[in-house]
Amino acid sequence: MQQLDQQFIDNRWTPSRGERCLPVMDPYREVVIAEVSAGHPDDVDDAVAAAQRALPAWRALSGAERADYLERFADALARRRDELVRLSSSNNGKVLAEAGIDLDDAIACYRYYAGQARELDQRQGRLVELEMAGVEARCYHDPVGVVGLITPWNFPLVTSAWKLAPALAAGCTAVLKPSEVTPLPERALAEIALEIGLPTGVLNLLFGDGVGIGAPLAAHPGIDKVSFTGSNRVGEAVMHAAAERTADVSLELGGKSPILVMEDADPEQAADWVMAGIYFNAGQICSATSRLLVHEAIAEPLYAALASRIDALTLGDPQTEGTDMGPLTSARQRENVLAYLAVAEREGLRAVRDASHRQLPAKGYFVAPTLLRDVPTTSRLWQEEIFGPVLCARSVASEAEAIELANASDFGLAATVVCADRQRAVRIGRQLQAGSVWLNGEQLVLPETGWGGFKRSGIGRELGPWGLSAYLAVKHLVGPI
Repeated sequence: MQQLDQQFIDNRWTPSRGERCLPVMDPYREVVIAEVSAGHPDDVDDAVAAAQRALPAWRALSGAERADYLERFADALARRRDELVRLSSSNNGKVLAEAGIDLDDAIACYRYYAGQARELDQRQGRLVELEMAGVEARCYHDPVGVVGLITPWNFPLVTSAWKLAPALAAGCTAVLKPSEVTPLPERALAEIALEIGLPTGVLNLLFGDGVGIGAPLAAHPGIDKVSFTGSNRVGEAVMHAAAERTADVSLELGGKSPILVMEDADPEQAADWVMAGIYFNAGQICSATSRLLVHEAIAEPLYAALASRIDALTLGDPQTEGTDMGPLTSARQRENVLAYLAVAEREGLRAVRDASHRQLPAKGYFVAPTLLRDVPTTSRLWQEEIFGPVLCARSVASEAEAIELANASDFGLAATVVCADRQRAVRIGRQLQAGSVWLNGEQLVLPETGWGGFKRSGIGRELGPWGLSAYLAVKHLVGPI
């Protein structure tokens, strides 16, 4: 059993100051595969001090020089792809195909921000057009400083890439806290940092929980910016801690995203996109399109198509080829989802498919893929993020009703529109309150396009040039010519 009782600080593995350890589980076999330190606030002090010492030299490098390190990160991940795919699958419960998509996403992200780092060199010192004669103004983009990066358990190596790659490209140094639930894949980042010769202190990796590492990191006076992905409850605490010292903060929080299926859609094709939007990663996706709004004219054919596809899903060992859905990542998350299904039973919600329609594997933190129809908008299941393989559906009589119900949410992270008329799909998409809207397709998340939401789904954007800007401060030098 692997022992993760050391922290990666100043390019060295050093024992954690914390005495508590936490089990790391294989969610399919339900066995402990490692123990990880819960961490200690003193670990945070040491890591922040290391990042502060490294900052002057790292920020002084050109964007092109930093880009070289990012390319090396991508190359190292690519070399270890098969190993990390299996490690992610065993620690997270993802099927191999999904874990492979994750690794490819992370690799692409490091390469994209290598390009952004090079372009940053070209942007430095650009002249600003002024109406006043005899005055010159030039614009520069400086790194915000030392950043604290806190990532969730549902997409190890992916979410860390979305934060770490732009932070390093911008010239920031980092203290990264991965989820204590899925620390095994993230350990590779420290190993790669040593392998590629990343300067000492530029990346510091701390294992631990919210008490030992997360809260002290968010509140640390030496952290200039915090970037957090996770639940709204914890995100609000992070924001409060940052506000006490007026620190910069980015938050990627919850979602309750809609998928709108119009009357001119092909029910069979629409069913494929609905399935991909909710049952990928066993529904443990912040952008999961977990609210289905289907025009009443095709509701019954669509429900029938979805039922047949749900029945065809193979649940089992995520490391076996041919498995469509693995277990949820933790026993705690399974209990959370089952609690919502208990509410559904008490409310008398009508299930097209649920646990009564299939035999679950004997082992593993499984929840049956569930489809509930005619769900009232007042139901907790319609309003709250479940973070599991549970799709809530209701029919609508018009496009206007679909748009109104889609936007009637506290969240605004993502949405999907399924409509045969593309121009109509664009028109509908423009009216939806969401940061990403997919038209007639699966959820494509690309390094070049921004990621983030409206309303309670968070603050700021990741990916694209906006992801780099999140780690830069704008400076102008102004004076007479």
